[in-house]
Amino acid sequence: MMLLPLVVSCNTGSKSAVQKKADEYALVKIAAPDLSGITDNGKEVLNLYKFAADQADSIYWMQSFGDKKAIESLTDEDLKEFALINYGPWNRVDGEPFIEGYGHEPAGANFYPADMTSAEFDALEDPAKSSPYTLIRRTPEGALETVWFHDAYKHNIDKICNYLIAAADITIKESVRNYLLSKVDALRTDNYYDSDCAWLDMTDSKMDLIIGPNEINDDHLYGMKRSYEAYVLLKDIKRTELVNTFADMLPDFQKALPCEDQYKTFVPGKDSDIYTYDAIYCSGHANAGIKLMALNLPYDPKVQAEKGTRTALLHNVIVEKFNRLVSPVGMVVLSADDQATLDAESFYWNVVFREIAHALGVKQTVNGKGPVYEAMGNKNLTWEDAKANVLGLYLVCKMIDEHKLPGINSKASAINTFVANLIRSQRFGAESLLGRAYVMVFNYLYEQGAFKRGDSGKYSIDQQKLLDAAAELTGIIIRTQATGDYEFAEQFEQKYCSLSDAFKADLVNIRLENIPIDIKFEFQK
Repeated sequence: MMLLPLVVSCNTGSKSAVQKKADEYALVKIAAPDLSGITDNGKEVLNLYKFAADQADSIYWMQSFGDKKAIESLTDEDLKEFALINYGPWNRVDGEPFIEGYGHEPAGANFYPADMTSAEFDALEDPAKSSPYTLIRRTPEGALETVWFHDAYKHNIDKICNYLIAAADITIKESVRNYLLSKVDALRTDNYYDSDCAWLDMTDSKMDLIIGPNEINDDHLYGMKRSYEAYVLLKDIKRTELVNTFADMLPDFQKALPCEDQYKTFVPGKDSDIYTYDAIYCSGHANAGIKLMALNLPYDPKVQAEKGTRTALLHNVIVEKFNRLVSPVGMVVLSADDQATLDAESFYWNVVFREIAHALGVKQTVNGKGPVYEAMGNKNLTWEDAKANVLGLYLVCKMIDEHKLPGINSKASAINTFVANLIRSQRFGAESLLGRAYVMVFNYLYEQGAFKRGDSGKYSIDQQKLLDAAAELTGIIIRTQATGDYEFAEQFEQKYCSLSDAFKADLVNIRLENIPIDIKFEFQK
């Protein structure tokens, strides 16, 4: 396990700089949820979910850094606070260390030996090395070997499974019981097909638990290893009923993609659904650094084709991000007319269709290179997120034209809110896989004349040019994914994935207004 020496002392100047970084994360207190419609059994199930989530948190510390006690033992409270936000001594925005004694964040996190070379990895003759659920470790003799997550983290996984079995014993919902027991089997074997299907079949519960190894954006080296996380969620019934009407339209959305017909052959599974939740607890990757507002799971292309996906929208997180981050940035960077159209409901629907877009496009390459995520390697997350953002806006505007979105009066509101969020999200930096997606989209749209920055520092937006450019970029991305063209992706990123002078000037103005870069959670248990 990688664990470098930790220096716990820091001079006053360093401390002040770190505290400023910690203050860039606005504190959001997640209040105790209204459980008036939940049975006593259900309340106990929720408690067990939280206990399980805490164990997932412990696993994630081992995946991202090492021994959490090394952070908890820091005597400098400012350093400790920022390290707990980032789950380690590296700033998740730029990968740079903020504690003395550390170099740049390891590209492969703690999934691979720090001294492993690409030649060594290529020479390892074990197909399990490419599984999302294995670690690469050294034997006592110094050779490489694979270790399955369920073996490496057995102690914590056993605890998770015990909590899930206890929850399965007391739940009154058969679908919940089936999902929890399937998840137990999955965690103990690292075979998630059955549990993914069981989760999609669990449609009658007001509560939800997403737990296990999901996201790959900690693996900058190969873009394959998945990080542990957990979300404990409470369904918003009214919003779910509204947004779920769009799940049945996935095949129509697929046919309407702005790309060549040969890349539209994927048929989304018939059991796809869209739920709106309030997040009441989260841990692991879900709680580290920049917080997600929504998820589209599962990632298994086989499950996506056979069953579909579930889009999980975190409404309370979306609202907090709009009020604290997106709207304030929009007021700084947009012209007065465009500021007036910034709208929380438009932001919500932009997020909805961004996640819907993840379920569309291509999942298998058309030229025998295998699944898209394998062919694209460490480019996969950046390109998939870029696709979701521009395609999501394209679909939102299509639905507005067809008068199918309540609460949005015009495309201008959706487009201008999208641009404000696009500029805001570049603050994640071009070093992070997520930040690169926003930088790439911004620079491409800017080059196409979708918006321009005036002498006053305010952007004016050409809505038609923006929509045309979004459609063009969607086509470029889907073609690149469909052909697994890693080389083109590399060249495209070299051109479009550097922070522009325009954004660097925006960043100065945003910082002068003390607008947070993101949020941090405080949960009431």
